[in-house]
Amino acid sequence: MDQKHKIILAVSFIVVVGIVGLWNVDLSGGYPLISELLEDPDRYVGQNVNTMGTVKNGTLNVSTSGISFWLEDPEDEAYEMEVLYTGALPANLAEGAGLSISGKMVSETKIEANKIVMGCPSKYTE
Repeated sequence: MDQKHKIILAVSFIVVVGIVGLWNVDLSGGYPLISELLEDPDRYVGQNVNTMGTVKNGTLNVSTSGISFWLEDPEDEAYEMEVLYTGALPANLAEGAGLSISGKMVSETKIEANKIVMGCPSKYTE
């Protein structure tokens, strides 16, 4: 095998490995916001979704049956969605806290979350 064939084979191998490595990588650029979920709910109902927002003040309810709250869109508080979560109580979960959730959108206004990730608290105070 001459040098030219070796180079072509090596480049082909690198391209194939790159394609296989990126096969299931989501390159969409982030989570859909709550406003996006609510503007086209038929696209998301019954699907697993990831989104983020802020726990609406006055809605956090922690009980033995689970945790529920309303999640506000981080860019427009007019958009909100109910979240039900039955896992362990996340540290720092409080009204007004920013967080990301993963779960199934079970109706046009409700997500049953299976994962909650709290946002990093600010190091700065006013």
